[in-house]
Amino acid sequence: MIIIKTPSEIEKIRVASIYAMEMLLYLKDNIKAGIRTIELEMLCEQKIKSDKKIKAAFKGYNGYPFCLCVSVNDEVVHGMPGNRILKEGDIVSLDFGARYDGFYGDAALTEAVGSISDETKRLLKITEESLYKGIEQTREGNRLNDISNAIQTHAESAGFSVVREFVGHGIGASLHEEPQVPNYGEKGRGIRLKRGMVFAIEPMINMGRSEVMIKENGWTAVTKDGSLSAHFEHTVAITDKGPEILSKI
Repeated sequence: MIIIKTPSEIEKIRVASIYAMEMLLYLKDNIKAGIRTIELEMLCEQKIKSDKKIKAAFKGYNGYPFCLCVSVNDEVVHGMPGNRILKEGDIVSLDFGARYDGFYGDAALTEAVGSISDETKRLLKITEESLYKGIEQTREGNRLNDISNAIQTHAESAGFSVVREFVGHGIGASLHEEPQVPNYGEKGRGIRLKRGMVFAIEPMINMGRSEVMIKENGWTAVTKDGSLSAHFEHTVAITDKGPEILSKI
C-alpha cells in the first residue's frame, strides 16, 4: 500500500532528510587518501550522539551493524565500513539514513579521493544528472516509470549501465515503503503519481555492465565485471508545485 503523507508528516521527513544530507557533506569533507572506512563510521557515530532527537536509520535495520554504508570503487551499495584504506583515485559512495520523530530521510552521494580520471568524473557527473532527470518527472499526474525512464535514458545515452537489482523506494514512517522506484523502465507505465507521495530516488550507475553480485558478507553488492559504480540519492516529495527535494541543503 502506498501511503500519502500529510504536510506535517512531510515536514518531519524533511528534518530527517536534511540531517542525512548534512551528515554526508560533513563526512565528504573528511574523505582523503589514507583514511580507513571505519573512521568515517566513527565520525558519523560521534556526530549522531551530539543530537539526541536524531537516530541512525540503518544501524540494526535487518541486522545491518553500522550507521553508514561506505561503498568503494566497484562496490555498488551497502559497503560495510572496515579497515580498508582509501587511496588516491578511488571513488567512495556514502549512504546514510536518519530518523526524526518517527519518520525517515535517506540520501547518498559519491565522492572522489583526490584526482580521478576524466571518464570517472564523467560517471559521477552523469549519475548525479540522472538523479535530477528522475526528480524532474516526480510530478502529480505522471506515471512511476516516467521517473525510471528518465534516469535510464540519461545514463545509457552516455554509455553507462543502470543497476537493476537495487531500486529506489517510498519512504515515511518506514525506511522502505511501497512503491519500489526502479532506475529503468518504459515511460508511461506504473502507478499514477499523486501529491503527498514521498520517494527516495537513487540511481546506481555502472561504468561497465549492469550485473552485480553480493559479497560474502551478505550485504555488499559489487559489479560483476569489476567496473566502477556511482550512487546519488535524494528524498523527494510530490507537492502541488511539483517535486520538492526534502534532502536539499
